[in-house]
Amino acid sequence: MINEPTNYIEAISDIDYKKWLEAMKSKMDSMYTNQIWTLVDPSEGIKPIRCECVFYRKTDMDGNVQTYDARLVAKGYRQGQGVDFDETFSLIVMLKSIRIVMIMRLDKWMLKLHSQMGIFTRMCI
Repeated sequence: MINEPTNYIEAISDIDYKKWLEAMKSKMDSMYTNQIWTLVDPSEGIKPIRCECVFYRKTDMDGNVQTYDARLVAKGYRQGQGVDFDETFSLIVMLKSIRIVMIMRLDKWMLKLHSQMGIFTRMCI
């Protein structure tokens, strides 16, 4: 098992540093192209929220490295409610929930199909 770098210094010191640099450049280019943020000067008395890169290797079923990925994440634990944010939203969906909803829709559709087939059968007899 290959360990991922835990910070920028480790990433550029890694044997695969060129791949890590390319992953970071690709992520930053993507954020710039998609206009993820607007760079502004911080307001008086407000400390900007720091961020860091999280690095990981995506592997196939055999454990062979397929791609190198870097994500820029905010250190949100330094935020204070009412100062840095008013409310939070995190979209988290469990696969189990999706399955339940899909099964409920399928059951409803199958019930409707059976009732329609029953009506069709009665009309043909």
